[in-house]
Amino acid sequence: MSEVFGFNAFSPKEIAERVETVGVAKAKLPLLSMAILGLLAGAFIGLGALYFVLIKSDATLGFATSQVLGGVAFSLGLILVVVAGAELFTGNNLLAMAWADHKISTKDLLRNWLVVCCTNFVGASGMALLVFYSGHPEMNNAAIAEQYLKIATAKCSLPFWTAFFRGILCNILVCLAIWMAFAGRSVMDKVVAIIFPISAFVAAGFEHSIANMYFIPMGMLLEASGYGVPNVETVHWTGFFNNLIPVILGNLVGGSLFVGFVYYIIYLRDK
Repeated sequence: MSEVFGFNAFSPKEIAERVETVGVAKAKLPLLSMAILGLLAGAFIGLGALYFVLIKSDATLGFATSQVLGGVAFSLGLILVVVAGAELFTGNNLLAMAWADHKISTKDLLRNWLVVCCTNFVGASGMALLVFYSGHPEMNNAAIAEQYLKIATAKCSLPFWTAFFRGILCNILVCLAIWMAFAGRSVMDKVVAIIFPISAFVAAGFEHSIANMYFIPMGMLLEASGYGVPNVETVHWTGFFNNLIPVILGNLVGGSLFVGFVYYIIYLRDK
């Protein structure tokens, strides 16, 4: 079937079937395996975020250049998740396809999302702690630390609905990246499929819940250690949850409804 399209890739209908099959396997993972893979995914996204901030800290780059190059660098996170193997909450929103087709139960779906989201947080914030103690933010005359604080402050200040809609747009692109990666037959196929959607969401300034689990804790660590403005708290737990709640909800809508459920209707409902 894939040869109809004139290239060596799985067709969209074949992708839908593969996504559903993998979704069932993900939902049925033993708890310990799911938790460890969730930790890895959070750490992987943290590494992509670290790479992004390195680019953004270079003041000699223009806005568009730094956004696009930073987005390409951030793609490292999802490449590691897909190629090395890990469980990422935002990508696992595609399990909605298997749920809609009655291949997994509501309990299975919510168990996966809850376990993976919580362990993604531990992995991402743990990576922030490791990077903080490594002294990495002090590079470039502490311009990297300054950039982390700018990013974290901006995220904590977002209005609810702005964060929500940015979360929707982000996870549409993330889940499309994963969808297209399923079309690939080689590692290079998957890498190329991932880079453009991920760099687009980053360049556009959309909100990824797991990346924010790295950025904002890092900002809090830096502010607590004296990098911020003295006696002025701009990054805090209240701002963290004010960002995280709408972004998680937006990510769920973008990935589950606008990608997973749409493709379920197109390719799997009639089956």
